[in-house]
Amino acid sequence: MNFDLIVVGSGPSGYVAALRAAQLGLKVACVEKEGTLGGTCLNVGCIPSKSLLESSERYEWLQKSASDHGIVIGQLDFDFKAMMKRKEKIVGGLIEGIVGLFKQAGIEHLRGKATFVSPNTLKITSNDEKKTISSAHIIIATGSEPIQLPFLPFDEKIVVSSTGALSLSEIPKRLVVIGGGVIGLELASVYRRLGSAVTVVEMLDRIAPTMDQALSKQLLQSLKKQGMEFLLGAKVKSGKKIGNGMTIAVEQEGKAISIDADVVLVAVGRRPYTQGLGLESVGVALAPNGLIVVNGNFQTSLSHIYAIGDVIDGPMLAHKASHEGVAVAEIISGISAKVNYASIPSVIYTHPEVASVGFSEQEAIALGLEVAVGTSFFRGNGRARCSGETEGFVKVVAEKKTRKLLGLHIIGSHASELIQEGVLAIDKQATLDDIIHSCHAHPTLSETVMEACQQAK
Repeated sequence: MNFDLIVVGSGPSGYVAALRAAQLGLKVACVEKEGTLGGTCLNVGCIPSKSLLESSERYEWLQKSASDHGIVIGQLDFDFKAMMKRKEKIVGGLIEGIVGLFKQAGIEHLRGKATFVSPNTLKITSNDEKKTISSAHIIIATGSEPIQLPFLPFDEKIVVSSTGALSLSEIPKRLVVIGGGVIGLELASVYRRLGSAVTVVEMLDRIAPTMDQALSKQLLQSLKKQGMEFLLGAKVKSGKKIGNGMTIAVEQEGKAISIDADVVLVAVGRRPYTQGLGLESVGVALAPNGLIVVNGNFQTSLSHIYAIGDVIDGPMLAHKASHEGVAVAEIISGISAKVNYASIPSVIYTHPEVASVGFSEQEAIALGLEVAVGTSFFRGNGRARCSGETEGFVKVVAEKKTRKLLGLHIIGSHASELIQEGVLAIDKQATLDDIIHSCHAHPTLSETVMEACQQAK
């Protein structure tokens, strides 16, 4: 079987690349080793986690905030199995959507594990069946997998990855989360709201370490108030199974600490899924950390083989991967395209939400830039007052001389939506004055972005 383009992997980078290439007239095949399309994000990542975050947040709101709005509720409870069924229904519907788009676009969906047998040929293995396909162009979009600690291997029952944490059969009484990044904090939030006693162990001295320090500090305070416990600057040394749980040995500032848990979530990062593809046999160069080396056009050391998403350098974000998928499909089709990595946002869907784009204040100063910084607090915003969501703030970082926006950092309600104003501004090299002089509807949370720009000095 011969194609114009073969895409290996059907996650946010792969299926988007396949669809865009088909739209541009290429004959496309997409190979996926799992039983469903959509990759980690759709099946066991972004979408199921946001479903549980939404359900658990609504439950907690009814518990703690409904009475503030004059809403009287009797006995309140939740059905965890029903939450899980809702999650599966959402995931299933979106998978069906991708299947439908593939059929409509004429994309050949091949299930199986792909292995290079020559620079233009792949062997597809599914159970005992094998087939060979060839193409002038190949995109590697195989994504990433959770990193496990050598002394805490995943069994997805007691020691779980994010995948296992999204499929627990019951709420653990005691949950230990190793890693204070996006995945760890989001899933910690879900189970804390539903009754788990949660302890987060982070090796660094702050949580959300990729965010502006002001956001990390505020988020830590907020999550502590909600009842989470944190051990920062702490290293997990070992774990021992005891009955149906585990005891985790932690070292913090030279002090030995023992923590008992029913479930341990290991969320210390992800690694690129590049093993077993036969990349070395055809000469595709890999970096020491397993990432595929690419140039500015996503070409590997073999110019007709491309790589995008989690298998190349950069943040492991679904929207970053999708953006690259569109760009590489257009490049292969002869259209000039690029990705502006400076305007790719990062979001943590805790409560309050945290969102950031561009340089943090610390990063800008480290680059030798003279900056203007402005902050606006949600407690002074009319819409925030009406909704009862007054926690948090907006922070802008700009180049002082030109007033060009360098970064937007938000912690508060709907930060994931508000960040897009900063994304567009940075992408189009807008200034603080461009944002100030853009009329913002009143009353809206977006006014805080404008006001932060007005405060920048």
